[in-house]
Amino acid sequence: MAVEMRLPAVHKHISLATSQSNRDDKHLVVPGDVITSDTGFMRGHGTYMDEDRLTASVAGEVERVNKLICVRPLKTRYNGEVGDVVVGRITEVQQKRWKVETNSRLDSVLLLSSVNLPGGELRRRSTQDELAMRDYLQEGDLINAEVQSIFSDGALSLHTRSLKYGKLGQGVLVLVSPSLVKRQKTHFHNLPCGASIILGNNGYVWLYPTPGHQDEEAGGYYTSMEPVSLSDREVISRLRNCLLALSAHKVLLYDTSVLYCYEASLPHQIKDILKPEIMEEIILETRTRLVEHEG
Repeated sequence: MAVEMRLPAVHKHISLATSQSNRDDKHLVVPGDVITSDTGFMRGHGTYMDEDRLTASVAGEVERVNKLICVRPLKTRYNGEVGDVVVGRITEVQQKRWKVETNSRLDSVLLLSSVNLPGGELRRRSTQDELAMRDYLQEGDLINAEVQSIFSDGALSLHTRSLKYGKLGQGVLVLVSPSLVKRQKTHFHNLPCGASIILGNNGYVWLYPTPGHQDEEAGGYYTSMEPVSLSDREVISRLRNCLLALSAHKVLLYDTSVLYCYEASLPHQIKDILKPEIMEEIILETRTRLVEHEG
């Protein structure tokens, strides 16, 4: 019987002074902390008044806009903003719309008028289009889309009117906290290791093999079902474990941090990345490179 033994490892002390100073700039609070006793401020989300003192009701970072003070929670469900890139799963097909699970408080809505028709036709949606909705997207399908607007009740309205949005094919979905996904100009990245990643603002991250070509005639509904090579599957599995390691150690997720973590994990087997001592070693090296990169 094989027995696995783990011995304590000695880590070199690495100064993270730069990241420490950045952390000190943020005003972090826990529930019950007094933010200010000044009565000239307005109470925002995540705060309440306690004997003329503004007090935090959630754990998070204090944000101040002029005279308005609010606390942005460190761990919460996704609060969408217009222009966000999201990855979601179709949960229901309704009249002229799809319901999409996007990790927010309410199901998001994808209207039939907000999707490209197959072939890229530009015309009014007819009754035939409504009857063929399940041919486009059905329950269980994964999509990536953009937040077009926000309804009065807080539900998100999505659209896929671009060839970069639409139905997702073969790949791996990784769930992380939405607060760990860094907002950037683009959330679609073709990594040099041979895989691509979609970092959804809602905490849903999609990993898939980098496509050789895009079929523009499909209008975002074409999904390649050809077998994925073993090397691509290994790269995607390694990236998936790297994402879970970064998430466990609360490291911001963006293309550079994911790539540095992937490179730091190469000396180890894929299945060993999630072992606590190896994970800590990989994350320490990743953080060091990130500090050097930012400095």
